Amino acid sequence: MNNKNIPDSTAVRVALWRALHLELDASPHVLEDIIGLNLVAPTDNWRERPDMHPQGTAPFRASIVIRSRFIEDMVKEKIKEGIHQYAILGAGLDTFAQREPEVLSKLKVFEIDKPETQAWKISRLKELGYSIPTNLHFVPVNFEAHKPWLDKLHTNGFDYKKPTIVTSLGVSMYLTLDAIKETLSLMATLYSGSIFVMTFMLPLELVRPQDKFGYERSLKGAQASGTPFISFFTPEEMTNLAYECGFKKIECTSTLKLAPRYFSNRSDGLEPSSGEEILIAQT
Repeated sequence: MNNKNIPDSTAVRVALWRALHLELDASPHVLEDIIGLNLVAPTDNWRERPDMHPQGTAPFRASIVIRSRFIEDMVKEKIKEGIHQYAILGAGLDTFAQREPEVLSKLKVFEIDKPETQAWKISRLKELGYSIPTNLHFVPVNFEAHKPWLDKLHTNGFDYKKPTIVTSLGVSMYLTLDAIKETLSLMATLYSGSIFVMTFMLPLELVRPQDKFGYERSLKGAQASGTPFISFFTPEEMTNLAYECGFKKIECTSTLKLAPRYFSNRSDGLEPSSGEEILIAQT
């Protein structure tokens, strides 16, 4: 794997967990993605990493694939309703554009992330033979800079006068409260009918007892890797914050609540852990 401008460990972990879902979990698979694994190109012993334990990580990889599948199903449905812009905040090694070329042809997609992550990803995509279509835009942003960055979207072809789906998955826990407020306030200014979907982490005391050990281990792992979780919210706190920032219609769900839709009647009993909630806010 090329070490120049390598993405952070969280983006790599998500890509590997998505690959493990295909390798270890029974069919039907909620999401089929090996492109992220190919981008990372890890060493042969990557499955022996402590954070890749087949059983210990099952609830977490289930949460990872279910939240992506939920979003991608939403995008496909909203295209039918006339939404043709999709922005991914903290895109990491997301591979929607490569896996769904037919859907991509109906959208403008904007991947927004740290400059070094995007430089590495673009390089790897080209090395693997993927072209960058004209409707796929990479927008480098430092989310902690406390500077409005919507103008960067506009210079890349974003239309302020059209509704948009914007997602931020697995990002808010790494951001300060000020940065989260800034993001929510910016998203609330989008054209009427736009949708902002953001995951957030629950305080430990609200996690199911059977999930607390794994949750605490993930907290320690994030701390050890230099990307500690620093922001936690109850659903009520996040709902109130989103209203304060200007959203008109708000709903909170969770990967666990989505399980009956995507994980029912499985032979392996796979289900997501509690702890990660999903804000769905509309302008």
